[in-house]
Amino acid sequence: MNVTVLKLGGELIEALDARTAMAARIATLASQTLLIVVHGGGKAIDAELARRGIAPKKVDGLRITDADTLDAVVAVIAGSTNTALVASLVAADVKAVGLTGVDAGCGRATRVAPITSTAGEVVSLGLVGDPTAADPALFHTLVSAGYVPVVACLGVDSTGQVLNVNADVIACRIAAAVGARELIIAGTTAGVFDAHGATIPLLDTDGMSAMIASGAANAGMVAKLNACRTALDAGVEAVRVVDGKDLMTGTVLQLVAVGYESNRTRR
Repeated sequence: MNVTVLKLGGELIEALDARTAMAARIATLASQTLLIVVHGGGKAIDAELARRGIAPKKVDGLRITDADTLDAVVAVIAGSTNTALVASLVAADVKAVGLTGVDAGCGRATRVAPITSTAGEVVSLGLVGDPTAADPALFHTLVSAGYVPVVACLGVDSTGQVLNVNADVIACRIAAAVGARELIIAGTTAGVFDAHGATIPLLDTDGMSAMIASGAANAGMVAKLNACRTALDAGVEAVRVVDGKDLMTGTVLQLVAVGYESNRTRR
């Protein structure tokens, strides 16, 4: 199936005006391709934690998710943020259907292992999951019927425990599972930058590895690049990292497996 997966950073859909504008862009994209949308929560999660009197806990920039924090994350991502985005899409004449990775087990995950912080301390991230697989059946059923699944970044483990998962990673897993032609990762920056702050227009897998090995990519970008490479290796033809305000010109960065043997090549 000719499917595109679009991952939205939570910051792109928090305010009503930004969400309305994004919905219009998504409507245009959905008129051109079968589409699946994945989103995070952005600053709305921290705002909800503050409202509940819960101090955010992080280590090396990674959120520690205890039971109370997970309740807030679920309320925001699966509740207010997902519903508001679906409503804006419906207003833009998109047949959007709100989901999370928990629905029909379409976002299977496992608990991440404790990490060693830069300070040398072994820290558990709590109820945080690594999306290990995505079941494409529900997505294929919906997109083939003309619907646009809008997936909040939650996962579920084998015991039924809901887990907080990285939106980039689950988007890559979904793109791989459905055999997507393209994955678009939209945020507030115009792609991946070189050492001089200029956008890199085309980056192959060797270039990604070089950026990671040299330290040119920061921690957040390392995770993003690794997720993108996983999608490419699974057969996704191209990954684009773009500024969410300019989806249609696709502008910024295209990650392609140049000279890299993907699973699609081997099949």
